[in-house]
Amino acid sequence: MSPAARPARLLFAALSAVALGTLLATEAHADTVARLPNVSEPGDSGLRLSITQQVARVSPSLAANGAGRVAWLSAHVTVNAPHLTAKAADPNNGPLGESTLPGSNGTAWTGGAATFSVGYIIGCQVGVGSLSIGGSTTLSSSSGALTGSLSVPLTPGAVNYVLIDYKNIAKSGNYVIDYRDFQVNIEGCGGYAQARAYAVVETGGSDHQKIEAYGQPFSVG
Repeated sequence: MSPAARPARLLFAALSAVALGTLLATEAHADTVARLPNVSEPGDSGLRLSITQQVARVSPSLAANGAGRVAWLSAHVTVNAPHLTAKAADPNNGPLGESTLPGSNGTAWTGGAATFSVGYIIGCQVGVGSLSIGGSTTLSSSSGALTGSLSVPLTPGAVNYVLIDYKNIAKSGNYVIDYRDFQVNIEGCGGYAQARAYAVVETGGSDHQKIEAYGQPFSVG
């Protein structure tokens, strides 16, 4: 090899190494996007609860400590309630959640015509595929915005109900909770994490019903 060709070859090798390193870094930190199927649960008297347009985008935490990850969550959740007994919610009875009322799926009924809530069940090294009630912690966005963010402390073996939003329903009608790229920071889980969307509607009156809808479980890394 001529002396003139050696620097060019070394330069090509160096550039190739940089390109490969960049590619590997990009792949290692690439987001995982899951587009999840729709789910719909019917009740009596025309009541129906549906979760559609579910998307979960998951990426490693910027802290890069192996115990955190970030999920951007989107869904369109609807309640069709054509035959409710009209009644306003109790003014001081907000969502009590799992920590106060275990088995409430994140939101307790507030005494109105109905209570409608949406959120996620998140487990660290625990499968949530068949989980329907229970949980240890309920959190909600302090701003209440459906494009907001929250942090979830999740220890190994724990399952948390994370409340995104809720509505008190006073009369019959169609109701929607819609959120786009709602950011959930999961911290403290050094192993496998899994999540699934949930929605609950509970009605009052003589025709009391409680309907639960659960989205397909997905990996959070």
